[in-house]
Amino acid sequence: MKILDLKNTILNIKREFSGYFKERDAEINGSLLALLSGEHILLLGPPGTAKTLLASKICETIEGGNFFHYLLTRFSTPEEVFGPLSLKALERDEFSRRVEGYLPTAHIALLDEIFKANSSILNSLLTVLNERKYHNGKEIMDVPLFSVFGASNELPEEDESLEALYDRFLFRYSVDYIQHEENLEDLIFENTEDFLPSTKLSVEDIREIQRKAKEMPVNLEVRTIIRGLRRELKNSNIFVSDRRWKKIINVLRVASAVNGYKSVDRMTVVLLQHMLWDLPEQRETIRKLILDRVVSGGTDTGKLKQNVLDLRNSVYSCLQQELPNTVSCNKCFEEEKKTTGGLKSSRFAGVTAPKSLTFNNALDLLKHHTEYPTHTYSLGLDYGNNKGSLSFEGVAEQLRRRYGFEFKLSLDYGDKKLYEKEYENLEDRLNYFRKHVQEEEKALEETLRENIWISGQDSKEILIKYHSKNTDIYEIAGHLNEVRVLLEKPKIFDVEIEEVEVA
Repeated sequence: MKILDLKNTILNIKREFSGYFKERDAEINGSLLALLSGEHILLLGPPGTAKTLLASKICETIEGGNFFHYLLTRFSTPEEVFGPLSLKALERDEFSRRVEGYLPTAHIALLDEIFKANSSILNSLLTVLNERKYHNGKEIMDVPLFSVFGASNELPEEDESLEALYDRFLFRYSVDYIQHEENLEDLIFENTEDFLPSTKLSVEDIREIQRKAKEMPVNLEVRTIIRGLRRELKNSNIFVSDRRWKKIINVLRVASAVNGYKSVDRMTVVLLQHMLWDLPEQRETIRKLILDRVVSGGTDTGKLKQNVLDLRNSVYSCLQQELPNTVSCNKCFEEEKKTTGGLKSSRFAGVTAPKSLTFNNALDLLKHHTEYPTHTYSLGLDYGNNKGSLSFEGVAEQLRRRYGFEFKLSLDYGDKKLYEKEYENLEDRLNYFRKHVQEEEKALEETLRENIWISGQDSKEILIKYHSKNTDIYEIAGHLNEVRVLLEKPKIFDVEIEEVEVA
């Protein structure tokens, strides 16, 4: 089967399964990918969440596939899993099992309550899971097994053998009951017939995709993301074995091969969220780490934003002058008084002006005057006193006469040239980031449409993160525009301060 045909086959299977298994898109993706990559999958959750049904129906998608299902208990014996002893072999004084219809001949197996397996079963089970071999007496059998679905209501207890078994399950999903009411109603009222998958995969199709995936190169940016993830996981005390990392990369290769890619791309790394956690409470931490790295793509606007803010603050500092006396706005005082129902003048004991009505530095006063050119002011906190009402020019004259204060209306020549050069550099960087992010977002939307392994929820969150990145770009542009206005000596500084007669 050609890659395009295989991709379409997988898409058809996904549509059929999603129509029947509600709120299980991620688990369906993981089940199919585990099947194609020859890995095992653990479904952790309460009874009645369709774990068994999902596994059995996945097996039905394989032409001629053999399915084995068994509920393990502490008292299960090897005969129940691997087959009964052969009486004919015993007559020949040989140890052998009749394995037909049991785990050693299955393509897909579901082992319920997997962590209740006892020591008499564990050793053979680990060999089957890891090496696809079964020691049947003197004979070493090749097992046709693609995937084992392990189901459990709880994590394994602290036991070295069970921890080894747990590590064999590369894909891990925590399954819960259906959350949305409309989906539950569809399940219990509409899905009255048994689900029969109509789209099939052949065993040879699966073997072929595994062969092709072995030669799939891994992009440099994916390698960088993996290295970064390993460091961050270690810092969070989450340790992933070397064996798991090797298997994870193989899964990424298979996923990319099915998509028809020529190499493993960055977006496929999203699948790691289902392969790295040991405890359910680690899932969100790992998911966030992965999505942050996948979405960032090596583009970090945080440093640019800080540089722009530093420049803006530096320019403001050069233009910021502390006034020798507080200036109060009479008009704003009157409006505040109406709003609050009777604010009294500062001439009355214990009353202080709201901060929004007073100015202690020249830049804020200049900006206020530009926005409200008809407002009048008072020196000190004598607001509301019409006798002391001054125009902005009057305030400037009073400050000059009483305190020798002069408004600084522009930057010094040397500062201006230095800041202009830094502004141009930051503007170039912003334009680069803006173009890069816009191109990347457009390409991302196309990539998400093409990648059949990314669930709808993951796609939505990834796009939200990209939109958030654009918002950050717009915020940086706003700060940089503010700097440009300050450097160009805007109208707020282009104030004519004439001599006025002050009573």
